[in-house]
Amino acid sequence: MQLREIMTRDVEVIRPETSVNEAAQKMRSLDLDALPVCEGQRLVGMVTDRHITIRATAYGHDPNTAAVCNYMSSDFICCFEDQDIKEAEQLMRQRGVRRLPVLTREKQVAGIVALNDLPSTAVVPRIVDAIRRNPV
Repeated sequence: MQLREIMTRDVEVIRPETSVNEAAQKMRSLDLDALPVCEGQRLVGMVTDRHITIRATAYGHDPNTAAVCNYMSSDFICCFEDQDIKEAEQLMRQRGVRRLPVLTREKQVAGIVALNDLPSTAVVPRIVDAIRRNPV
């Protein structure tokens, strides 16, 4: 199964010059913990609620004037939409990330996949638990 089959499409993105406050407001309104940072269609980083808290707020930086490009991770990992979901899961576990940007082969953002979107982490354990609770 390929990532394009399970990824979330129409991903909200922000620009590098977006203020920390605007990014936090967008995360809150969309109930997200991370946003891709793009210059046009090119992914340049990821910013998370933790980046905002630990890298900006904890140092007293003004969230209205501080740009996310100063706090985002630019050494992000990503996968391509035609990659197998097992590869993505392995990569996410190795790097300890819960969300992974998914790119087209032209390196444009196609979607995002969360660890809980992956069948082995989302569906199978719940099925096993249900079977254990209600044996036949």
